[in-house]
Amino acid sequence: MAIWLLLGTLGRADSLVTTIVNDPITGVAIDGYDPVSYFIDSDPQPGKPDFEYDWQGVPWYFESAANRDVFMRNPDVYAPQYGGHCVTALSRGYLSDGKAQLFVIDALKLYLFYSTANRDAFLLSKSDVMKSAAANWPKLAATLMGPKDAQSVVSGASSIEASSSAASPAGEGPAGASDAEASFSASAAAPASSEAAGSSANQTP
Repeated sequence: MAIWLLLGTLGRADSLVTTIVNDPITGVAIDGYDPVSYFIDSDPQPGKPDFEYDWQGVPWYFESAANRDVFMRNPDVYAPQYGGHCVTALSRGYLSDGKAQLFVIDALKLYLFYSTANRDAFLLSKSDVMKSAAANWPKLAATLMGPKDAQSVVSGASSIEASSSAASPAGEGPAGASDAEASFSASAAAPASSEAAGSSANQTP
């Protein structure tokens, strides 16, 4: 029993110090959820091992080959900001795994959260949270395992700060996306009030 507890602790520790938040057992990013599905479906969808793509040294699963191909062309557009680490925790100066079903899409960027309380704090003060997270990220990213160019896991501190003050114009998709990608991303990017649909009822507040 003690050995299993130790292994569980080690697995949890590893998940907290990797550049991309991933399952400590399978190694798959964001619990196997399809990152593109956040932008085109009403709820995020689990991906399938049949549609896998390795990015930043971590496997990502997708619900279809089409979603995988879209991600392959513009991974920075669809991957969660800060590699899926909770943006509210980052703003407070520490690392915490974001949970795949606790999310917000703001200015066509995906953010994950450790708890509903952290998500609520973000929604109450998005600008302040994003500015603090952007300021803290470089130092915290230096402690992470994985690609050392951890800045590529986000869109860059300058663009994050910009997105906190102004969302994309209506009908304009994420920067770098093709016209087809922009159309479904812009139509699926939910306003802050609709993110509750992405939370799990049994998540710890």
